[in-house]
Amino acid sequence: AVPRSPVVGAEEVVVGLRFRPVENAFYDQFAESAAHLVTGASLLADMFTVGADREGIAMAMRDAEHAADETTHEIVRTVNSTFITPFDREDIYALASGLDDVMDMMDEAVDMMLLYEVKELPSGLSEQVDLIRRCAEVTAEAMPRLRTMKELSEYWIEINRLENAGDKNHRRLRAHLFSGEYKAMEVLKLKDIAETLEAAIDAFEKVANTVEQIAVKES
Repeated sequence: AVPRSPVVGAEEVVVGLRFRPVENAFYDQFAESAAHLVTGASLLADMFTVGADREGIAMAMRDAEHAADETTHEIVRTVNSTFITPFDREDIYALASGLDDVMDMMDEAVDMMLLYEVKELPSGLSEQVDLIRRCAEVTAEAMPRLRTMKELSEYWIEINRLENAGDKNHRRLRAHLFSGEYKAMEVLKLKDIAETLEAAIDAFEKVANTVEQIAVKES
């Protein structure tokens, strides 16, 4: 097990690594990473509105994705320069990577909307986007609670519920796409977008599972 931070009065350097109380740095960085997801989910929702400026939204999403990448890199740099971490390094890497994967999925969905130039959107897509926004909000609310590891079970239970709802929506959406209402090329485009949205919801559940594993280890 990784040793927990002792009370440190002055900064010491040991084999190129620092003894210092960095718990707050990690927690703040995870909260910042989750906040990027709220921004990304909002931009994703904007992309699915009628008459949206898709090029402008796509540019804003790229900026948001780059900001999220920088936060992820900062977490990795902090891990690599820190001798003592608040919980296992592998879990820190997994959580940072999981949060980054969610942002990548949302960025991919926005890019597809721009490139595919889809005109008619089934209501099922908007329902998936609404679930993604809720997942982002719940995740952002949960990250600060990593400090105490308290009241986190509500978070992963809610994410699991949202993921189940996303699965049901996805199945209905696929059935609708293959109902014959859409032309073959439109079906292929919409199917790609639908699967990317589904992947984003699944990625949120992976983050929640990582948090649950951390909480169990630390309990």
